[in-house]
Amino acid sequence: MIEPASNISALLSSYKGKEREIVEKSYQIAAASLEGLERENHHPFLEHPVNVALIVKDEIGLRSTSVAAVLLHEATRSKDEMMERIQKEFSSEIVNIVKGLNNISRITPKETRLQAENYRKLIVSYSKDPRVTLIKIADRLEIMRNLSIFPKSSIMRKLTESQMLYIPLAHQLGLYKIKGEMENLFFKYSDPEHYRAISNKLLATAPDREKLAAEFIRPLEKKLKESGLKYTLKVRTKTAWSIWQKMLKQDVPFEGVSDVFAIRFILDVAPEKEKDACWQVYSLVTQEYKPDVSRLRDWISNPKPNGYESLHTTVENKDGAKVEVQIRTVRMDQMAESGHASHWSYKGIKSVRGLDEWLLDVKKMLETPGLLNQDSPHKDLDEIFVFTPSGDLKQLPKGASVLDFAFSIHSNLGMTCSGAKVNGKVKSIREELHTGDVVEIMSRKDQKPSRDWLNIVISSKARSHIKSRLKEEEGKMSRMGREMLERRMKNWKIELSDDTLTNLTKHFKMKSIGDFFIAINDYKIDLQAVKDFLSDSQKEESREKEEKETSTSKLAEKATRDRGDYLVISDKLDNISYKMAKCCNPIFGDDVFGFVTATGGISIHRISCPNAARLISQYPYRIQKVRWRQTSTSSQFQTSLKVIGNGDTTISNTIMECVANAGASIRAFRIGERQKNKIEFVAEMELSVGNKGHLDKVISALKKLREVTNVLRTSERKI
Repeated sequence: MIEPASNISALLSSYKGKEREIVEKSYQIAAASLEGLERENHHPFLEHPVNVALIVKDEIGLRSTSVAAVLLHEATRSKDEMMERIQKEFSSEIVNIVKGLNNISRITPKETRLQAENYRKLIVSYSKDPRVTLIKIADRLEIMRNLSIFPKSSIMRKLTESQMLYIPLAHQLGLYKIKGEMENLFFKYSDPEHYRAISNKLLATAPDREKLAAEFIRPLEKKLKESGLKYTLKVRTKTAWSIWQKMLKQDVPFEGVSDVFAIRFILDVAPEKEKDACWQVYSLVTQEYKPDVSRLRDWISNPKPNGYESLHTTVENKDGAKVEVQIRTVRMDQMAESGHASHWSYKGIKSVRGLDEWLLDVKKMLETPGLLNQDSPHKDLDEIFVFTPSGDLKQLPKGASVLDFAFSIHSNLGMTCSGAKVNGKVKSIREELHTGDVVEIMSRKDQKPSRDWLNIVISSKARSHIKSRLKEEEGKMSRMGREMLERRMKNWKIELSDDTLTNLTKHFKMKSIGDFFIAINDYKIDLQAVKDFLSDSQKEESREKEEKETSTSKLAEKATRDRGDYLVISDKLDNISYKMAKCCNPIFGDDVFGFVTATGGISIHRISCPNAARLISQYPYRIQKVRWRQTSTSSQFQTSLKVIGNGDTTISNTIMECVANAGASIRAFRIGERQKNKIEFVAEMELSVGNKGHLDKVISALKKLREVTNVLRTSERKI
């Protein structure tokens, strides 16, 4: 005979006669079946079912039938032939529980979704006997208590299952103590940093709470003794998880949670005196301490829907410290601690009939529609959990698609994703996934992302990778399109200026210059059509320019005839006030004219100034012929340039170095990428030069830079 493990004695201690015989026999079968198997910590696997059986017996209160079923379940779950033996040697009641547990253990993500409601329905369908569900909760509690022995990927899956299913189930079935412990364990492993912070603060403040509790009860001891009430005093500290939820909900730090701990009076009175006794203690407490009436909660007169009964209030001592006080009876306390299971224990009903009544209540609760959506702290999840064929768990935002899942595995897989097998069925990249789906990604080497993909994905990772690849691809196509256009325009002997590109983009109704280049690369715009447009535009510009120059020249000639001799611009003009017009920034060597201002001074304009035609035609009597002195002195003139090129803003240093080498001084500089076409940069600068020849030298040097496509002299300084 196989000797029982050391803790089997604790399991057998409560049983006598036939009950002990059933449990011991079940243990021997389990020990033989599981011999040689180990847990992740290399302990015998038998340790797990024995621990679960102890929870079932001591913490949930089920009888020997359930304990035997726990042991036989582990003995038969991977050995179908064992079922034939137990069907012969054990009652149908035990056999049915074992079958239900075995069916649930076979549920894998490949066969069903772990979506809470669907999983609950599946468990209920397997749980013809409600004890099956209670045993599964005990099984999960044992796993959570030993979570550290499992690999990381397994821990994450077990945490997810616990959060979505087992914690809400324990809450709804009234197993509050188990539910609280599982929540705390969930917190410990899912958010270890905050768990440690709160746990350490609880540890550090424990002496303060003990001192406050002792000082609180001291003035009441005599009054309570005189009242003749029998009571037990407990100091109850909230769990780290409960405190964390309060901190999040109230948006306060640890110190801001007012009910970190509570002082609980547990009264031992007859059922018919419960209410009066509770209110009597409330009266004594509020006579001694100042109550906060807004925080009075009377769940004795009106119990919670789940059966919770207690009287809560918050009082303040003379030092201003606030203490939560809970007043309840022994029966109420047992109900609050262990839920419905404790109800029968308190009444002393150990009979099968009493247990059956409770189990009937459990069955009704399990079959209640929407169970997991009522009063559950975990009901609104914004994430889904999806599995790879190998069982790895991926967390995605709710509403994620097959394409989101592909990118969560690897960006390269996402880029080539063409669809997937979802739970064995072929689906498109648009298919919305749900918790528990098993997804096998299909890919093609020739698959490429498109802008439409941004309407399919919702995860930030997928959107970021798609946008990056689209930008990269569009940039590549844009550069290829530009090169095609530049080669043709060179053959056509037409300059590719910034204005030209703007006009072309507008003419062909493109959103940006980049889109225009991409359309050329994709042959959506015929280069012959580009040439025809440029030829027509060039002819039109030449005609307008000729007309304008002729008109301006005639006006200037007429004005200068009327005004007489030239005014020579020199630094030595002492009796004449003149200045360079800011609208065109003339420099030494430009073809210029003078305009007599209202103040009597003269502003010097370039003959190509945008305002020249208007001034000459409307105010011919104020036009003055001017010319520069023969040679430039040490005077410096300010002008502005716009430099356009391919690349990004890292070209700044190269441009400024080029200008400096040409002998010009930069007074202001700004560079940026085109808002609608990220492959081009535009640099604007304000320079000081000696004369027009000097400026031409600067422009020539800039145009020689490989990255620069055009340099324009601008009329106004805007920097």
